[in-house]
Amino acid sequence: MEQRISLITLGVADLNEAAAFYEALGWRRVPAQEGIIAFDLIGQTLGLYPLEHLARDMGLALSELGHGAMTLAHNVREKDQVALLLQAANAAGAEVLKPAHDVFWGGHIGYFRAPDRCIWEIAFNPHAPLSPEGAFRWNGYG
Repeated sequence: MEQRISLITLGVADLNEAAAFYEALGWRRVPAQEGIIAFDLIGQTLGLYPLEHLARDMGLALSELGHGAMTLAHNVREKDQVALLLQAANAAGAEVLKPAHDVFWGGHIGYFRAPDRCIWEIAFNPHAPLSPEGAFRWNGYG
């Protein structure tokens, strides 16, 4: 298996509401099969898929899927962008769980829960500068 993630699929209760949230953040849909909404990222795609269909595809009961045991992270280039993005997410319908704040390792982070219940971390990491295209790597591009 190659060391990469190609597609991140979020199981969502309301496909249209979830899509509207990401579009309110400025993301653009790409053509996809009916019943799926896709947003191309840098090197991956984020897919939105009805939660009950995801459970069915996996052969699990809906109650077995759970939520909140992981985060999706979006790194930004500048420290002040963390608070700005949290504000934009809140305006688009997200719940800010933890406002922008400095952390022990020298970074600056905050968290929000999207209407689809997925939890996002917004982070500025001075030890891992992004590539010119915005790609992230643990030890940065530099």
